[in-house]
Amino acid sequence: MGSKVSSRTFTREDRQRYRERVQRCLDALGTMLAEGSFSFPRQQMGLEIELNLVDDDCRPAMANAEVLEKIGDPSFTLELGQHNLEVNVPPRELAGDETLDLEKELRETLSSADDKAHDAGASIVMIGVLPTLRHEHFDRRWLSHSPRYGLLNDQIFAERGEETVLSMEGSPMPDSSAEKLLSYAESIVPEAACTSVQLHLQVAPDDFAAHWNAAQALAGVQVAIAANSPFLLGRALWHETRIPLFLQATDTRTVELRNQGVRPRVWFGERWITSIFDLFEENVRYFPALLPETGDEDPLDVLGAGGTPSLTELRLHNGTVWRWNRPVYDVVDGVPHLRVENRVLPAGPTVLDTMANAAFFYGAQRALTTMERPLWTQMSFHAAEENLYAGSRHGMGAQLYWPGIGWVPPDELVLRRLLPLAHEGLRACGVSDPARERYLGVIEARCLSRRTGSQWQRDTVVALEARGASREDALSAMLARYVELMHGGEPVHTWPVEG
Repeated sequence: MGSKVSSRTFTREDRQRYRERVQRCLDALGTMLAEGSFSFPRQQMGLEIELNLVDDDCRPAMANAEVLEKIGDPSFTLELGQHNLEVNVPPRELAGDETLDLEKELRETLSSADDKAHDAGASIVMIGVLPTLRHEHFDRRWLSHSPRYGLLNDQIFAERGEETVLSMEGSPMPDSSAEKLLSYAESIVPEAACTSVQLHLQVAPDDFAAHWNAAQALAGVQVAIAANSPFLLGRALWHETRIPLFLQATDTRTVELRNQGVRPRVWFGERWITSIFDLFEENVRYFPALLPETGDEDPLDVLGAGGTPSLTELRLHNGTVWRWNRPVYDVVDGVPHLRVENRVLPAGPTVLDTMANAAFFYGAQRALTTMERPLWTQMSFHAAEENLYAGSRHGMGAQLYWPGIGWVPPDELVLRRLLPLAHEGLRACGVSDPARERYLGVIEARCLSRRTGSQWQRDTVVALEARGASREDALSAMLARYVELMHGGEPVHTWPVEG
């Protein structure tokens, strides 16, 4: 959410004032877009990685405040659960060897942070869902000590009026039937189980719609070839269980509202767009305020005086609608810009895998935006959404729809069609040949081996259970081996499966 909020009860007057102010923000944004008020000197990328903390037994370590103090680095911040942290990478150009430099910087930053976390009895893990989480870890007391998290929790449950239901059926393990989960939670802490990588790309206003549409078209492929979240509460569920878990953990709708077709706040969207304004306008039109805090700025007055409005209320509202590809308005040194924030990827397994996933996304996205006939004119929006859920549930075993090919496994789609496009797109972005070949080479090898982080986790647990381990012991042993290999740094497709 980004913004600090006060810990208080909101009144009807607060909500009315907030609604009016958000509308004024929207009007100001429309004026800025019409007048070409945005800066775009060069294309920049940014990166955020959500992290887990575990103890010596690979159980969640509820110690993020202590660990954050020991790390002492402003690029690390608290996240929703006390077993979470987030690292934010300063924006930089995509061109040249910047990605290689970023990989080195990330390795050093995370290694140093992990060493300091050990002083608090914790270790850092990059993984989509921590497989050793238990139901007791979802208690409200494990929210991080920040007023905004407690307030968000209370507001979501006030909207919903009843406890959260976590219900999903998994993709079967070898020689087994599908496992099912039906659980309940009285807090939003299950959302803290969903640890992701968020990729940011600064774009010119006129190019935003094409970049967002391309990101939506790629979402199902991205998650299928990078899945890393197969276990939750002891069950083998979706290859990327983060996707349904995040939706359910923050759902403000009752069953009746879902049946009426009311939109969820974790949202893929419902149409291709022609402007970033479409997305902000939908957020305002469809979703009531969760945190109706207003600031002192009148955005239209600021704009009329020749200044740059912060659009505080619109940005706060945008932070409580969790689109898988989110529009971002931001102001740096008084200059406004726009970004696409891609949110579908899980954290991990390694820094190299993370950089490869990012390079594939940026390259394929760029290539799709320059096609003579845009992909989204050949593909229904519903098909793109179904690809996301199919890729999340089945990983490399999914069948995805792609124009000109039809139904195709994700590895075949990447090798035949999207990997050449990603190479083309990275060249167009000015990425150096060594960087392009290093990261897309990892994607190619992963698709050839059909081994994602999720597949490695599932195969390892199967092997451990075949040797007599219980599910709980198998998950702990698997995670211990995962952490060891994660620190080794070799990409996940090279990891051996050992029972």
